Amino acid sequence: MKTLDDCLAWQSTLNPKRMDLGLERVARVWARLGPGDLGFPVITVGGTNGKGSCAALIEAMAEAAGYRTVCYSSPHLLRYNERIRIAGAPVSDADLCRAFEEVEAARGETPLTYFEFGTLAALRLFVESAPDLAILEVGLGGRLDAVNLIDADVSVVTSVGHDHQDWLGNTLEDVAVEKAGIFRPGRPAIIGQPDAPARLRREAEGLGAQVMQVGREIRAMPEGGGGWIWQGPRGERFALPAPRLRGQVQYHNAAAAIAALGCLGPGLPLFPDAIRRGLGRAWLPGRFQVIHREVTWILDVAHNQEAAEVLAENLRTLGCPGRLRAVLAVLGDKDPEAVAGPLVPLVETWYLSQSDDPRAMPATRLAQRLAGILSDAETQVLPDLPHAFGAALADSAPGDCLVVFGSFTTVEAALRRVGADPSAGILLS
Repeated sequence: MKTLDDCLAWQSTLNPKRMDLGLERVARVWARLGPGDLGFPVITVGGTNGKGSCAALIEAMAEAAGYRTVCYSSPHLLRYNERIRIAGAPVSDADLCRAFEEVEAARGETPLTYFEFGTLAALRLFVESAPDLAILEVGLGGRLDAVNLIDADVSVVTSVGHDHQDWLGNTLEDVAVEKAGIFRPGRPAIIGQPDAPARLRREAEGLGAQVMQVGREIRAMPEGGGGWIWQGPRGERFALPAPRLRGQVQYHNAAAAIAALGCLGPGLPLFPDAIRRGLGRAWLPGRFQVIHREVTWILDVAHNQEAAEVLAENLRTLGCPGRLRAVLAVLGDKDPEAVAGPLVPLVETWYLSQSDDPRAMPATRLAQRLAGILSDAETQVLPDLPHAFGAALADSAPGDCLVVFGSFTTVEAALRRVGADPSAGILLS
């Protein structure tokens, strides 16, 4: 295996199950590979939506305060390296391959999934880096996710919504139990959703965690011009600018992120100036990302109902001087009616397609599923995303807007279409 692509392709063959939730296997390998005590504080971030934004906010504020951070997130958009950042930069192919070799040497006959392999490689690299702070984003759920093998000093659950029902349960109460699995007795448990299911807080309190919830112990109070006041559980108050990340929900994510950093104690003090700088720096591609061309592209990885509702709210706030068109492609295990529904009143023309992900829902199946709710809308069914983008742009005039959503792979294709730098993993705009 000479390249990173070789390593990743090989990893996908190690476990016959694409997803195999549980901590016993991954913990057994980590016991051979890494130290019992990481030697640096850890913040774990889970949630149905918003966890990537919250992790990015924590990372940006800690870096602005002068701390050396490491951050593990998933999935990636352009390059696998985006998942593992050290001091704000993606790790190199060489370092990744070296870490993968060390995981392989430690695993013996233990089958690992693609995600588990990546999690262990990230932890191995983080231990070598000896950072001031690690931020670990949960991949799926919480209780049985590989990230949860680490006992976090502070845990955050940004939100609880309907997603991955086959794995997490069909009710919000079931999902809340899985998300609450990252909380630890006697340690801070931060809830970023004011109207989170009551079961989430009950689970945290039942563990004896130190529970803090946005809207209760933590406040995010708007002021004029986009500014806001953050108030902490001990009455601290900071006047802050709007987050660079767009949307009202980002105030809740930011409030949770500030509280999480504030729980780390005097060893990592956080001052208001660093918070302000971090709010202005934190950014994630594909989260209501607006790219101004003759036709304005709006890219969002929204792939469940709650995320689509936030996307619709953001579109109303942004406004579009011309017509709003949508390219939608989803994965096969998603509920396309729930994803498309919130945008039906806003979109004039729909381009239904499929990404090149093997898990993608076929475009014809997507059209069948949406026939009822899009019966009054102009709709085209395209065999792949390049054709969908081409058709949408051909129909558009300067001033029109094109929203692309439904999955990470859908947004990835759009990023590559509008002009991205794959070597850096960032958009040139």
